[in-house]
Amino acid sequence: MPAQIIDGKAVAAAVEQEVRADLAKLPYKPGLVAVRVGNDPASEVYVRNKARKAKELGLHGTELVFDALMREDDLLSEIRQLNRDNNVDGILVQLPLPKQIDPKKVIDAIDPAKDVDGFHPINVGLLHLGRPTLVPCTPAGVMRLIGSTGVEIAGKRAAVIGRSDIVGKPVAALLLRENATVTICHSRTRDLPGIVREADIVVAAIGKPRFVTAEMIKRDAIVIDVGINRLDGKLAGDVDFDRVREVASWITPVPGGVGPMTIAMLMKNTVTAAQKRRG
Repeated sequence: MPAQIIDGKAVAAAVEQEVRADLAKLPYKPGLVAVRVGNDPASEVYVRNKARKAKELGLHGTELVFDALMREDDLLSEIRQLNRDNNVDGILVQLPLPKQIDPKKVIDAIDPAKDVDGFHPINVGLLHLGRPTLVPCTPAGVMRLIGSTGVEIAGKRAAVIGRSDIVGKPVAALLLRENATVTICHSRTRDLPGIVREADIVVAAIGKPRFVTAEMIKRDAIVIDVGINRLDGKLAGDVDFDRVREVASWITPVPGGVGPMTIAMLMKNTVTAAQKRRG
């Protein structure tokens, strides 16, 4: 029997309802500022969608767009100004940045209490200590998708394919916090297919289209596909969806799986940041 589809749009809609309910209790509109430097088309779409969703849900969403030739010092100055602005509860800087700007310096400059992307070293440290406050949005969304299946994570074996700071490492930390036994697989992993085949939960975030095949998946595993790749002019995930679906018990599609969750969790993080800052 083919795996059941985990509907990211439906789970994201449920998160958005939680955000609306939280906002209804607040005497103010939390402020989210998305910063973009340059004219990268994908970044432009992402930032516009984030600002639009913020306004749609009842937050105060703003875009700040700067020229691609902007100097690093000038961007850091803008970040410091946003840190001081009490009407701003969440700051996100859209990556990638132009080559003259060091993204680590920019992320480090954001007030950790306003770091709704969850990338600041303090928030990363808290996550790995099991005391998360603002969790990276995509990993947080992955956990909500797994949770929507109703399958208990505790005691399960999980394989995370990919060790990026944005997805792989934080997902592993969150799974560990839920008492899974976690293996992080990467380009140097020996017998990667064999390790993944032992996992009850597989999170694929490696950036290679259809890398995960049916032969790599344990019968009735949960498979979460974080990958977004272009293949033959169409979107493709890191998982060979049609074949893996014949083996797994639950699976996310691409598109319509993890993607909608990222913006929904960003909105939730912004409300959380506002509540913690303003009380």
